[in-house]
Amino acid sequence: MNRALAPLVLLLSLAFALSPAASGGFPGFSPTQFPIVQSRWPVQPVGWAFSIWGPIFLGLIASAGWGLWRRRTDPQWQAMRLPLTVSLAIGTLWIAVANVEPLIATVMIIFMAAAATEALLRAPREIAAWGPVGLYAGWVSAAAGVAMGAVLSGYGVLSPQIAALAILVVLSLVGVAVIWVCPAAPSYLFSLCWAYMGVIVAGLEPLNAAVVGLSGVAILKLTALSLVRRPA
Repeated sequence: MNRALAPLVLLLSLAFALSPAASGGFPGFSPTQFPIVQSRWPVQPVGWAFSIWGPIFLGLIASAGWGLWRRRTDPQWQAMRLPLTVSLAIGTLWIAVANVEPLIATVMIIFMAAAATEALLRAPREIAAWGPVGLYAGWVSAAAGVAMGAVLSGYGVLSPQIAALAILVVLSLVGVAVIWVCPAAPSYLFSLCWAYMGVIVAGLEPLNAAVVGLSGVAILKLTALSLVRRPA
């Protein structure tokens, strides 16, 4: 059993939390970073929604610290740690890349989200594990969707509106699959719904009825599924 994984997760969680300061912060992709300049992306949540990163960073650090102290060799925690280290390692470098190469950054955040989701699926049924990891996995999945929407429209593959609608549908399907397999992680549901709510608020002025409506349906669908699948 690799006893180095627990301290490694803690170190990477700290590095991940400090990466915005070390990289000069990330204000979001700039439209001028793409061949086709867009005024905005309908799939992007309102600015205040990104404040969720604060609880995510603190939660991951607290979880990693608890795991190192009390669950260093626990097999279930160890199973979660391997994909989590991959996701956090990518995340630590992500802002530095995103500020200069949005296409590469988009590929990175897709793998980052996939590894975070795998960590959630392996997480033990202990709130110190699934709570922070679920919050992180849900939000980084939404962030990957935002990046994909920007790239698809920025490179002329789809219009910003069609890209937004496609991403919102795909994200809800991913959410359904994860909640179906792992219903005992309400933090994942919360972060996904938080992202959809941010998209709704951003789409109210000027009103983007299709994006707002689709996001609202996704929130209802994911919430209903979570209630149906709630463990006894």
